[in-house]
Amino acid sequence: MLSLSPDGRWLELPALATAHSHAFQRGMRGAAQRNADASAAREDFWSWRGAMYRAALALDPESIEAISRIAFRELRRAGVRTVGEFHYIQHQPDGTPYDDRTVMSDAVVRAAKAEGLRIALLRVAYHRAGPGRDAEPGQKRFCDPDVDAVLRDVDALRAKYAGDPEVVVGVAPHSVRAVPPEWIRELAAYADAASLPLHMHVAEQPREIDECVAETGKRPVELLAELGVLSPRFVAVHATHLLPHEAALLGQARAFACVCATTEADLGDGLPDLGSLRASGARLCTGIDSHVITDPVADLRALETLARLRTGTRVTFAPPSGTPAEQLWREGSIEGAIACGFADAGGTVRVEREHPALALVEEELLLDAVVFSGSSALLQA
Repeated sequence: MLSLSPDGRWLELPALATAHSHAFQRGMRGAAQRNADASAAREDFWSWRGAMYRAALALDPESIEAISRIAFRELRRAGVRTVGEFHYIQHQPDGTPYDDRTVMSDAVVRAAKAEGLRIALLRVAYHRAGPGRDAEPGQKRFCDPDVDAVLRDVDALRAKYAGDPEVVVGVAPHSVRAVPPEWIRELAAYADAASLPLHMHVAEQPREIDECVAETGKRPVELLAELGVLSPRFVAVHATHLLPHEAALLGQARAFACVCATTEADLGDGLPDLGSLRASGARLCTGIDSHVITDPVADLRALETLARLRTGTRVTFAPPSGTPAEQLWREGSIEGAIACGFADAGGTVRVEREHPALALVEEELLLDAVVFSGSSALLQA
């Protein structure tokens, strides 16, 4: 996992991956830290979402590329080589498709490649505001009238990037709120047939769960299991409000849970039950999500520190082999890359052995110090 350069000056580690990103939200940094909606009874995820919709409505192909380049440049400088871009801004603000239906996707791919990142372009399917509710005005540019329109775009993107080793195209039903069950089944079948990554927001908010139960009689992961969605290529993004038996369903399928700790803290989403996820055998990875903070080392460290906050204990898991720091780095690097459809970390990052943050640290504890006491400022791509 960690090696020293021949001259002993540098520690070398697998490059990091962030499996869940909304690059355009980098443009909201700072602006979302005051009242997002002065008329709201309380500030929470839902009031923040209104501010995010306003930011999304202002975008065009040129501006989404420019903002994405800033987001991706910051990620690359923080040691990230692979990004999973959960891309849902497809159309013009009123929902009318562009003449070139993939122009927004192509802009994001160009931005990633220009900044030295590999990208999994996760083409999002979005259809409604929730069960029985048409899309709201701020959602119309995300939406397609039927699942065939989504899959035609996925086909076009796959054909366009088929020979590019730096680009993976995946499928992403947005959530059980935004697409009906029959769409989820069809999208999962397509992804399965083509062996594509399949990512989905899962159980981020209690309201999402309540609406899913009201529509289907099942909680989100129960529904996904029934629909045949869960597999080693499935990534449940957030997975914040799972019950232990839902974690077990993810584990039985060897599916991923992608924890986006800095965004979840920023939005007040809650604390995931990482103990249940680990005990079940679910695979873990991390995501930058809203780009409120760009510190992927903090994101991977949170896979342990959030569990400490939830349980009031320390050193909350013992990996099958190696140390907790080694397991956390793997989850923040190689596992995240695999969740995005790549076979490996795609390169290395370096840490200067004589950096002041590592002073007095014994040789065998260097990775522990980087993971638990460091930040991405230590890393050089």
